Amino acid sequence: MMPRPLRIILPVAAGLGLTFRMERADNVVVAIDAVAAGAMTSEGIAARERVMKGHKMAARPIGTGEPIRKFGQIIGFASKDIAAGDWVHEHNTGLHDFARDYAFCRDARPVDPVPAEKRATFQGIRRANGKVGTRNYIGIMTSVNCSATVAGYIAQELNSSGILKQYKNIDGVVALKQDNGCVIDYRGAIFDILKRTTWGYATNPNMGGVLMVGLGCEGFQIPKFKEAYGIVEGNTFRTMTIQEQGGTRKTVAAGLAAVAEMLPYVNDVKRESCSASELVVALQCGGSDGYSGITANPALGAAVDLLVSHGGTAILSETPEIYGAEHLLTRRAASREVGEKLVEVIRWWEDYTKRNLMEMNNNPSPGNKLGGLTTILEKSLGAAAKGGTTPLAHVYRYAEPVTGKGFVFMDTPGYDPVSATGQVAGGANLLCFTTGRGSAYGCKPVPSIKLATNSDVYRRMIDDMDINCGDVLEGVSIAEKGREIFARMLKVASGETTKSEELGYGDNEFVPWQVGAVM
Repeated sequence: MMPRPLRIILPVAAGLGLTFRMERADNVVVAIDAVAAGAMTSEGIAARERVMKGHKMAARPIGTGEPIRKFGQIIGFASKDIAAGDWVHEHNTGLHDFARDYAFCRDARPVDPVPAEKRATFQGIRRANGKVGTRNYIGIMTSVNCSATVAGYIAQELNSSGILKQYKNIDGVVALKQDNGCVIDYRGAIFDILKRTTWGYATNPNMGGVLMVGLGCEGFQIPKFKEAYGIVEGNTFRTMTIQEQGGTRKTVAAGLAAVAEMLPYVNDVKRESCSASELVVALQCGGSDGYSGITANPALGAAVDLLVSHGGTAILSETPEIYGAEHLLTRRAASREVGEKLVEVIRWWEDYTKRNLMEMNNNPSPGNKLGGLTTILEKSLGAAAKGGTTPLAHVYRYAEPVTGKGFVFMDTPGYDPVSATGQVAGGANLLCFTTGRGSAYGCKPVPSIKLATNSDVYRRMIDDMDINCGDVLEGVSIAEKGREIFARMLKVASGETTKSEELGYGDNEFVPWQVGAVM
């Protein structure tokens, strides 16, 4: 079963540090504050050494090879005998494969939907194709790295010239530069993913207009791209190449002229009341720590449950970061076919890492480990909590259009910019990003709401963080925090700026996944 929302059980007595046990079956407790050596818990366990905040302490003796349990689930195995009160981390914890019962669909429960007339609303931008945007950007896209500089010049000139002040309904111009587009097999994975990702961004509902700039001789040919998707150039979609225009300066001038012609058409929008069912929210976590699976992630999961009940869509991704917790998602699968598709994705990743002389447990970063996370299983169990408790309705490939409603999964790497790029290409018009160490991130053309897992990082990085979830450790319920997050989703979707938008993040975070061979 999925880890339940936080229940603080058996806290430390005196003010030498507070710990709690996630589930009664757990054989470790988590330190809310640093626990000094010798501090006694209310269970009568003396800390044998200092345990840093967010880290784990053995609640009872754990023999060599015995499972270590947190969230009521296995997060690793003791690599040597662990005494009650010991700090539990990399030095005494290992990982090996073990059987997991996928129990397809066993825990799937029907969603109790909010009637259409009572659904929450936001002020969105309805496009001609019926999709709803939360922002209105012009994208300068590239077909190859060779045109990245030109795209950057065009966007920079437009944003600094002051011309956008005449067009109040346009949120900005962003250069979506990528570092490939050539020396790739047009029949291969890189080409297919790049094509899907580029088209997904060009048609994202937050994109009001697009200018695509190429070099001219690259493998990713613009004419073939247009043919593949039946694209006809018009008032809000234009293309050009540097070689056809006659070089860098002429292409920049032509690009500026083309966008200038677009501006009135892109500006001709207005926000209107839209149902929350039009929201497609990307779920991300980065710079995770020992609190991520305790505060921000389950709180975001509670917000996802609300969103789904109002008819909306939430996209969980980062496949390496649900590895080891996938059995909790297969149990929530709406059908066996959906569950088996997720398992198929996991098996692909096992083979992919093996072929590249890597292993799935290399995922927790040094920062994750410093924050208290020990194994990929522990990280995955916490990360999966972002998906709430509703049935898993669909599983999508990277950058594939997300057409279904409800809680869905998209196969992506765990690296945040690459993962979010796939989600935005899939149609996400809003992004929620939890962080414990303090990730600095933005995602034009999609606003990113940053959720701090602990009060320390929220206060320290107040200019970057939108919501503090650390107060869950101080008594705020997961349900209450979920309602706060859902309310913020609606406000940001209506145009309220996020901290990352105020800081100008999002110009460098377009990173398509390069899964195939670069020739």
